[in-house]
Amino acid sequence: MQDKNSITLDDVTIRLAGPTDLPVKWVGQEEVMKQLLAAWMVLDEKDLPLNPRLVGKPGVGKTTLAYAAAKRLGRPVYLFQATMDTRPEDLVITPVIGPHNEIQYIGSSIVSAAVQGGVCILDEGNRMSEKAWASLAPLLDIRRYVESLVAGVKIYAHPDFRFVTTMNDDASTYDLPEYIHSRLQPQIYIDFPEEDEERRILKANVPFANEEILRYVLRFLARAHEADERYTVRDGINIARYAMKLLDSGGGENDAVIHKAIRLILGEEAIPYAEP
Repeated sequence: MQDKNSITLDDVTIRLAGPTDLPVKWVGQEEVMKQLLAAWMVLDEKDLPLNPRLVGKPGVGKTTLAYAAAKRLGRPVYLFQATMDTRPEDLVITPVIGPHNEIQYIGSSIVSAAVQGGVCILDEGNRMSEKAWASLAPLLDIRRYVESLVAGVKIYAHPDFRFVTTMNDDASTYDLPEYIHSRLQPQIYIDFPEEDEERRILKANVPFANEEILRYVLRFLARAHEADERYTVRDGINIARYAMKLLDSGGGENDAVIHKAIRLILGEEAIPYAEP
């Protein structure tokens, strides 16, 4: 039996998580959008969707891309934030004590996406250990199921279920074994946007910013990209937002508030990439 909020398997009722609603949209870089949507395609009854991994520096829009792609498919989106402390049971089913001291089983957002035929975004997947990933291995291959030892049930994925993980391209992550990587293909690399795309992203996210502030931010990002620094358009959005708040509160002229915003958001080490 199954309804919107729960599923019953072998007399075990599992409460499901609801989808995630985010006010985001994807701007530019249509090629990576096409690559992601192609990975999720199913061409005939013997075909299966792939489970891509989106790789890039923090802040380049990996999660935004995954969410926007899911919305283009018209599917509900379920987001799971991975951490170094994520346990195998966190990814599947967690038992909790109900209001009458009875055990209740709570399905993770991954299980909920699988049951409901939604899209699961496993964010920052390479912060998660191999032991945690191993619990998802059968879900990400031809078996298409996940098993809960806690609840004693096996949960098969709906044919519309799609999976994607984001992975930050930095040192503070686990090296995953080959049997996991082989289930997370293709690898789609998200690079810094082009300058005109960064302008569109900034204007879409900070529509109240004046043109001079936007130009300052774009030139800052261009210098940082040339030096292969880690600063991304997400940093630019926060700089522009804060600069406009400082400006509105009487914090000075455009050049003064932009320097202050860069310093307070990114630190002194970012100042060399700002205009004098």
